[in-house]
Amino acid sequence: MQAIVVDRLGGPEELRIAERPAPQPGPGEIRVDISAAGVNFMDTGARRLGPGEGQVPFVPGVEGAGRIDALGEGVTEFAVGDRVAWVYASGSYAEQLVMPAASAVPVPADVPDEVAASVMMQGITAHHFATEAAPVEPGHVTLVHAAAGGLGQKLTQFIKARGGTVIGLTSTAEKVEVARHVGADHVVISTGDAFVEPVLELTGGRGVHTVFDGGGETTFRASMKVLRRHGTLLYYGAVLGAAPVVNMRELPSSIKVCYPVFRDHIPTREALLRHSAEIFDLARDGRLHVEIGGRYPLKDAAQAHRDIESRLTTGKLLLLP
Repeated sequence: MQAIVVDRLGGPEELRIAERPAPQPGPGEIRVDISAAGVNFMDTGARRLGPGEGQVPFVPGVEGAGRIDALGEGVTEFAVGDRVAWVYASGSYAEQLVMPAASAVPVPADVPDEVAASVMMQGITAHHFATEAAPVEPGHVTLVHAAAGGLGQKLTQFIKARGGTVIGLTSTAEKVEVARHVGADHVVISTGDAFVEPVLELTGGRGVHTVFDGGGETTFRASMKVLRRHGTLLYYGAVLGAAPVVNMRELPSSIKVCYPVFRDHIPTREALLRHSAEIFDLARDGRLHVEIGGRYPLKDAAQAHRDIESRLTTGKLLLLP
């Protein structure tokens, strides 16, 4: 089978396609023929820094969808031919993948593989942000960084579904309509910390209830400035660089800072099945619009990384083995 292999940490050029032996499932595992693999910004961090402790070689990617090709001993929940999706199964930039059966979720017949692969990481993440980490209530005013991106689009839709108002940030004028299309009430074009004044103006100087900030250290302090008293800064930009160091006494207006961990939303298999099923239901009946921002053959994984790092893309990027 073919897979993308990283032999040396570095830039997108280190993503090379190679032939590898077909993996064999062990006890409790399944083998999947991958039809679509999600490209996430965190994958660029693994490419640069390594998957945990910098081990190479490795096959990047943690998310996707496909059809079960073989079962390991003891697997009873699935059958060969079942369609499944997954998140946090390492090695997804490949034609085939072996993973624990407990890591996979069934995909409904009327949810396409591309949609299923697009919502596992970003859909569950956005659901976590808006429902548990910083629950949005009716009337809440929120600021969503990168509102035209794959995560930003899903987060905007969850916030709107819960009765919140969304001020979306985009880096270019071309992305404004994308953010509006998924429900953003206001859109501000901004890079760096230029959003502070327009956001305060939009809120009459009061600020927002919650900022969802994936911009990294460069936007962290600016995000604090646009929060109203007792507001929440939900920060998820660690993959962009070192996390900001903050003196607790510097926090203004009695604000709260949250650093959400993905696995805390799905700490059990039951939670994974429940949340993924809910997200599939939202996608299948049109309440969650899923935009595919780019489709790439497996061999073009390097270009997919260049594109996602350029910040010029919108929606979800997929590799199609």
